[in-house]
Amino acid sequence: MENNLPKTYDPKTFEDRIYQEWEKSGEFAPKCDPDRKPFSIVMPPPNITGQLHMGHALDQSLQDVLVRYKRMQGFDTLWVPGTDHASIATEVKVVEKIRKEEGKTKEELGREEFLKRAWAWKKQYGGRINEQIRKLGSSCDWSRERFTMDEGCSRAVNEKFVNLYNKGLIYRGKRMINWCPVCGSALSDIEVEHVDKQGKYWYFRYPAKDGGEGITVATSRPETMFGDTAIAVNPEDERYKDMVGKTVLLPIVGREIPVIADPYPDPEKGTGAVKITPAHDPNDFEVGQRHGLENLECIDAEAKMINAGKYNGMDRYACRKAWVKDLEEGGYLVKTEDMTIPTGECYRCHSVVEPMLSEQWFVSMKPLAEPALKIVKTGELKFVPDRFETIYTHWLEEIRDWCISRQLWWGHRIPAYYCEDCGEMVVAAEMPKTCPKCGGAH
Repeated sequence: MENNLPKTYDPKTFEDRIYQEWEKSGEFAPKCDPDRKPFSIVMPPPNITGQLHMGHALDQSLQDVLVRYKRMQGFDTLWVPGTDHASIATEVKVVEKIRKEEGKTKEELGREEFLKRAWAWKKQYGGRINEQIRKLGSSCDWSRERFTMDEGCSRAVNEKFVNLYNKGLIYRGKRMINWCPVCGSALSDIEVEHVDKQGKYWYFRYPAKDGGEGITVATSRPETMFGDTAIAVNPEDERYKDMVGKTVLLPIVGREIPVIADPYPDPEKGTGAVKITPAHDPNDFEVGQRHGLENLECIDAEAKMINAGKYNGMDRYACRKAWVKDLEEGGYLVKTEDMTIPTGECYRCHSVVEPMLSEQWFVSMKPLAEPALKIVKTGELKFVPDRFETIYTHWLEEIRDWCISRQLWWGHRIPAYYCEDCGEMVVAAEMPKTCPKCGGAH
C-alpha cells in the first residue's frame, strides 16, 4: 500500500530532482553531429527587473514544445538561455532601491558605486529568473547561458557598432528625439507608450504686425509657444492666401513670426493654421527643415522652461498654467475646448515624454528597411493571416531613424572616444592609445 501514488500532486518532492538529473545528463546540449540537421532557438532573454510572469510562462512553454519536438525528430537541437540587462528598466529599479534604502540619488553615489549596486541586482534577480526557468522544465542548454552584458556579448556589440558606423549606417547628429525628463534619457520610438488623456485645446490670437486681426491658432501645449518660429497654413486654404508671406507677433512677447504655406496643416482641423515649433515637435521639425526655420528651444532636459522670459526655470506645466492666465488677461485667448489629447509616456516611469531637438546617435533605417520590404513584395516572406502584411509594410515605410543613445550608467557604452587635446572623435572597438589626428594620448 505504501507504494501507491499520493492523492495530492506535490511537485516539490521530485520536480527539482528530475530537472537536476536532466541537466547533469547533458541531454539538453546539441551533439554537434554533422550528419544531423541543426535546429536552434535563442531564448528571448527576460529582463533582470524582477520575476517571471504568466507571459513568460506562455512564451517559455511554446519554445519548449518546439525544441522538444525537434529533438524527438532527430534534429541536433540547441536552445540558448540567457537574461537581458534591460538598461532603462533596470536602472529605474536600482535608482528607486537606492533612494528607498540609502536616501541617495545615483549622482550622489557616483558611477562606480552605482554600478556595484546594479551588478548586485543582476546577481539577485538574474539568478532568481534562471531558477524560475528551470522550475518550468525548460529544456535549454545551461552550459551556453548568456547575459547581454557578459564579455562576449559586449565585445560583439562594440564590433557591430563599429562595423555599422564604418558603413555609414550609424551616425551622430542633432535630430528630434523622445526625452524622458524623469529617467533623464533619450528613448526610441518603441519605448514610448501612446495614451489618450483628457485635455484642452486653447485658441490664441497672434496679432498681425501691421495692426490687422492676425491669425488664431489652436494648441494643446501653450508652453511651447516660446519656441514658435512660424505659423503654417495650407497653400490650398483660401482663408489665408492673403496672409502668406506676412508677419504676426507672438502674443505678449512681441517676437515677429512669419506666416508660411506648407501642405502639413489640415484645413479641416482647428482653425486650419498651425503654430510651428521645430525644436519640440517632430512634424514641426520637418516643416522647419523644409523652410529653413530656426530651431528655438524653450524646454530643457529637466522639463523646465528656457528662453521664456519671466517663466524661465518653471516646470513646463506650471508655466502652462501661468502663461495661459497671462494670455487670457491680455485678451489673446479666443476660446477653449475639452479634447482627448494623444500623449506619449515613458514606458518605464510613465512620465510624459518631451519631444526635443538633441545631439544623439542614430541608426539610419531606410537602407535597412528596404530589403525587409523587398522580401514581402517578392513573396519570399508571407504573413499568416495576411492582414499583418499591411501593418508590417506601413511600419517599415514610415519608420524614422532609430535613436540608440541612452543617458544611463547601466548598459553598453557607445564606443566613441574623444581626444581631450584636439576634440577629435574616434569610433573603435577598443580605446585608442593615441589620437590619429594630433597624436595626443588623452
